[in-house]
Amino acid sequence: MPKRVYLVEDEKSLNILLEKYLQREGYDVTTFSDGLSALERISDEPDLWILDIMLPGVDGYSIIKAVKENNKNTPVIFMSARNEELDRVVGLELGSDDYLSKPFLPRELIIRTNKLMERLYGNEKEDTDSETINIGEYRISNKQRTVFLGDTEIQLTKMEFELLNYLAENKNNVISREQILTRVWGEDYFGSDRVVDDTIRRLRKKVDQLNIETLYGYGYKLVHKS
Repeated sequence: MPKRVYLVEDEKSLNILLEKYLQREGYDVTTFSDGLSALERISDEPDLWILDIMLPGVDGYSIIKAVKENNKNTPVIFMSARNEELDRVVGLELGSDDYLSKPFLPRELIIRTNKLMERLYGNEKEDTDSETINIGEYRISNKQRTVFLGDTEIQLTKMEFELLNYLAENKNNVISREQILTRVWGEDYFGSDRVVDDTIRRLRKKVDQLNIETLYGYGYKLVHKS
């Protein structure tokens, strides 16, 4: 049975986009465009709430308080375009399980949602080919942590694999160095962002049939035409 996700986002285009991404991942999604309508459904107890903080009428802070008062174990992911550090701290104090600062890639929300669901509910998905990403002649197995070109395995370091996998998951989307550092090296990494450039250089040599573009001063994009 698919997990139920309640998404609260007043920006219509983003609401529709995130709903499609979540549904494509197999979630049963119900969306709300304002806080009041979401408050009326607190007792439904979905498997996850994804909340924007800035909402018309009732804000995300009020919703998470109501969610946690109804069931303190119900997980919540916050989204906000306001002061990141303040919202992150307040969200954690209120009981949020994760936080995304706008703008973000929809795929990043999916990754965080999947990881949170797996941590809280266990991995209920069967081992299928969905864990394998095929790009051109390359086959990337997230489960086996391997990359093959035809029948030949490409030897990658842990960070090279994580970076390639992240680029592949977000193919044709621009990813900033900051996003890469957070996703691949972790939020606690305090070294130079030049490590991203160095790892990209090594990747280009090892997977030379893939087109990894540089957006100078910002980040990278794995370009692939299906």
